[in-house]
Amino acid sequence: MGDFLDRTLADLTIRIDRERCIGSGNCIKAEPDVFELDDTTVCVFKAEVPGIGRERLIEACRVCPVAALIVVDAGGGQLVP
Repeated sequence: MGDFLDRTLADLTIRIDRERCIGSGNCIKAEPDVFELDDTTVCVFKAEVPGIGRERLIEACRVCPVAALIVVDAGGGQLVP
């Protein structure tokens, strides 16, 4: 079973596949208000996330080099990867 974190933000469900994450930090560079690295250098959600634009969030997930960030819209359609 995988190690996943899910959160709904801006009408999107974001899933972090922590086993796939390599800690590149691309998501953090793109959206530092949403993502951070934990003490094992793996992506997690920040405890408090301010309102964020949908397109910015999608782009922050799209830049993951190993597709560890999955974005699903309200209708269940996968947008990223």
